[in-house]
Amino acid sequence: MISSCLRIANAQGFWGDRPKAAARLLAADPAIDFVTLDYLAELTMSIMAAQRSKDATLGYATDFPEVLRSLVPYWKAGGRARVIANAGGMNPGSCAESCIRTLQREGLAGTRVGVVTGDDVTSLLRADASHILFRNMETGEPLTMVLDRLISANAYLGAAEAVALLDTGAEIVVTGRISDPSLTVAPCVHHFGWHWDNYEAIAGATVAGHLIECGSQVTGGISTDWLSLPKQPDLGFPIAEMEEDGSCIITKPEGTGGAVSACTIKEQLLYEIGDPARYLSPDVSVSLLGISISEVSPNRVRVIGAGGVARPPTLKVSAAYHAGWKSEAMVAVFGHQAGQKARAAGELVLQRVADEGFLLQHSLLECIGNGDVVPGLFPPPADLRECILRIAVADIRREAVECFTKEIAPLVTSGPQGLTGYSGGRPKVRPVIAYWPCLIERAMVQPRTEILVA
Repeated sequence: MISSCLRIANAQGFWGDRPKAAARLLAADPAIDFVTLDYLAELTMSIMAAQRSKDATLGYATDFPEVLRSLVPYWKAGGRARVIANAGGMNPGSCAESCIRTLQREGLAGTRVGVVTGDDVTSLLRADASHILFRNMETGEPLTMVLDRLISANAYLGAAEAVALLDTGAEIVVTGRISDPSLTVAPCVHHFGWHWDNYEAIAGATVAGHLIECGSQVTGGISTDWLSLPKQPDLGFPIAEMEEDGSCIITKPEGTGGAVSACTIKEQLLYEIGDPARYLSPDVSVSLLGISISEVSPNRVRVIGAGGVARPPTLKVSAAYHAGWKSEAMVAVFGHQAGQKARAAGELVLQRVADEGFLLQHSLLECIGNGDVVPGLFPPPADLRECILRIAVADIRREAVECFTKEIAPLVTSGPQGLTGYSGGRPKVRPVIAYWPCLIERAMVQPRTEILVA
């Protein structure tokens, strides 16, 4: 008999989030059915692509096996939560193999690890770069403009392959680039046995997945009332209690920090949303317009009313290309007229670079503390006594950026009095990896699944 409630928690909002969150969450609430971990963003995929280009065994979230290791005591004590993570990034196979080795070392032989691959569509884009769907969704430019610098391209898969793995007994599912809410949709479809045309239920699960995908953001992490929230260091990670109709209650473990309220839910619901009547995912097209949000008790908020229609015929693609080089430097300036001194020093650096023959393609000069972080929002102080001078530059020519890095240290003796904080050495030159969003026909993408046994 199907349980009336499926409890899905999220313990990772991005690669770099708190590594012990999953273990703490399950220690606080062992009755969770599934733990999702969301590692991927557009920038993350670019970083992983660069890692894989240097070492074919890398390109995934290398700390994910350690997260699994932290869950070993829970599983050995009889815990039943299953894990779904997109930690595979650009290399799900290597990630899964690393997980297998970790589980074997920890005495969990026999654990079934499912792997989803096939989201890498780089070769498809390269083979037909003039395809109209491969144009940049934001600028309309053709892919041919950056084809020679294309690094990677990954389609956002849906939940179907993860569902298939759960149906065949996978206890841990490792994926590459699947849609963030699909991490939540998959256990719901598996558990409740929804058909893929049950659009409203899948839409509800998609909304729940969107609410918990960023971890502690929905428990107050981006709240406008952040200062008023309970300040326990262990800010609670969210739990979605799913019902068979796709409605849910969002909550968090008892005794953890933060809050789940109508306010925190609404703030996260609108996060990264374009058209609220047509929130597109690989699993369904969602309307948020009929959603109702109500606080049923402290830290328990019911979310119902998501509308759904058939999924779109295309998948979104996150592509990356090499767009040149960048560097940045920061120094502190104190004393009277600190803001004016800092700006003049920054302009001096840029002028010296120009005098060397490099008109930089991009440069940004900020006097942090003088109202430059969000220009025009706040008036600068009348007599600023200290600020941070930040200069960032980018150019397709590495030598132009290298010239900039050599002009920071001379400020020590040729800049204004009161300049300090220069202790990190010459700024580093780093590659610029730019984002290229586009679409691809769903039929062109061929996802694959595999089960590995520890």
